[in-house]
Amino acid sequence: MATNIRIGTKQDLPQVLELIKELAEYEKAPDEVTNTVALMEEDGFGKNPIYGFFVAERDKVIIGLALYYWRYSTWKGKRLYLEDIIVTEKERGNGIGKLLFERTMQHALDSHCTGMMWQVLEWNEPAINFYKKYGAKLDEEWTNCNLEREQIKNLLNA
Repeated sequence: MATNIRIGTKQDLPQVLELIKELAEYEKAPDEVTNTVALMEEDGFGKNPIYGFFVAERDKVIIGLALYYWRYSTWKGKRLYLEDIIVTEKERGNGIGKLLFERTMQHALDSHCTGMMWQVLEWNEPAINFYKKYGAKLDEEWTNCNLEREQIKNLLNA
């Protein structure tokens, strides 16, 4: 059966959110997903969309996802940031991730980006090996930082 890679639509969001939850299970963080279809609809299809995505589809079932957004580097300019590639567990190893990754790379070129960036968990050997096949630079020099909404509110109201 053929797999179709296409631009994601608003109608895809319920299936997309299920894939995101499946990824959270794989990464041992199922309780961390607080996103909703409504939020994703506003953020991706509202007045000022902040992300885009491609889906891998077979027989009208979404089996994979590549979600991206734009990042701006003071040193490099416009970059595509690949937030996630997700392939449903039973389809892993069948080339779906390759199709999604290569479609995303082409989108970076078509959008006149100077390159693309992403993160991979240090224990995710299958993903690391996948990216190494493309000659990706794995940078261990930078430390990831974040603040959650409640932390920000507490800090600003202190």
